Amino acid sequence: MKVLKFGGTSVGSAENIRNVSSIIQNIEGGKLLVLSAMSGVTNLLVELSSNVEQGDKFKIDEILEDLFIRHEQEIENLFNSVEDRNEVFDILQSELSELRNIASQEFSKENECRILTTGETILTKIFSFYLTKNNISNRWLNARDFMQVANLENPDTELVGNLLQNQLNSQAEESIYITQGFVRINDLGEISTLNRGGSDFTATIIGAAINASEIQIWTDINGLHNNDPRVVENTFPVAQLSFEEAAELAYFGAKILHPQTISPVIDKNIPVFLKNTFKPSDPGTCISAISETKGLKAISAKDNITAIKIKSNRMLMAHGFLRKIFEVFDKYETAIDMITTSEIAISLTIDNVANLEPILSELTTYGEISVDRDHSIICVVGEGLIDDRGTPRLFEILDDVPVRMISYGGSNNNISLLVDTKYKTAALQNLNKKLFRRAFEAIV
Repeated sequence: MKVLKFGGTSVGSAENIRNVSSIIQNIEGGKLLVLSAMSGVTNLLVELSSNVEQGDKFKIDEILEDLFIRHEQEIENLFNSVEDRNEVFDILQSELSELRNIASQEFSKENECRILTTGETILTKIFSFYLTKNNISNRWLNARDFMQVANLENPDTELVGNLLQNQLNSQAEESIYITQGFVRINDLGEISTLNRGGSDFTATIIGAAINASEIQIWTDINGLHNNDPRVVENTFPVAQLSFEEAAELAYFGAKILHPQTISPVIDKNIPVFLKNTFKPSDPGTCISAISETKGLKAISAKDNITAIKIKSNRMLMAHGFLRKIFEVFDKYETAIDMITTSEIAISLTIDNVANLEPILSELTTYGEISVDRDHSIICVVGEGLIDDRGTPRLFEILDDVPVRMISYGGSNNNISLLVDTKYKTAALQNLNKKLFRRAFEAIV
């Protein structure tokens, strides 16, 4: 069986839903579809949740009406029969009534997650109904029945697989199954989420759970590009990446992939394909255990980085000093992305500032502290990158952009630069020209 994930843009209109229907019919074998909410819906649900917390009943009613209108327009375009439309409207009204009921209850983290995951439920039910009405046999699955993910860092795919298999065995076998991305059941047995963009993660967790033959992630661009196409001209899709290369790029900001997407499938060697819903014949990107070529592959950038420097003439070289520093971050469950040391100072970066104040308070025990906010990590990735003869060209960037930190040698596949975010676009553009010079000259 293949797992196919379609994002919010891919199912964001009646026309796009028809297009996805056509795509899946042209893919042979059994398929399990993981669908996101219709584009824009999750943002409305985030707004709804915020107003539920604030108790703004007028705004709650307004957003519920917006949600109805957003889906109503596409239902009208998707179904020709008045009878079919009315059946789908009944489904929609039932889900919105449940939302209204949740909105009337005391605000809690679980109720917030119930609200935020409603978009996927609505869309998958509409999509399943559409296939059925077009004589395409399928079965809707409730992800809440099997997506028990207590640990986001290390999901128990065996448990998910057993629970999912129970669902599959409970009724007649189908060639197409449809379920929701984003939602999970946490360690307390409560409805929770895999965080924004987590439908990719859903797909690979399920793929690993059922030992899928492959996983396809369908978005609105032609695979993972060698650089950020939103700010850099003349980028191109990378045909093939290893699991390790893709994981580095995802963690350090490649928007096409959720940061944890790759981890569930590495040990099971399940290939992941990144495809364009609107250009299905394009090859996209294949992510697998194989690294077909060595050297530079792609560049990504991660924003909202905070750099912290601890300067101490007395303690840096003392035995156990670094351990004490790391224990502070461990205490507050805050991951460190980059780290550099000198004889009298240590600099490191974090992207989660939820506990920044208590962290800084404890760090003052060990030395003089300085903090730089609004930075970006630029990550240059490729198998054996450190040994590539063209790699030193990236340091020409120092002529054009002030670089706050450099991480070189910690991995053979990754070199990272920390820059002020105001220089990020210039850095990405300059690196593209310097590192992909031959490809760039061929394009222009």
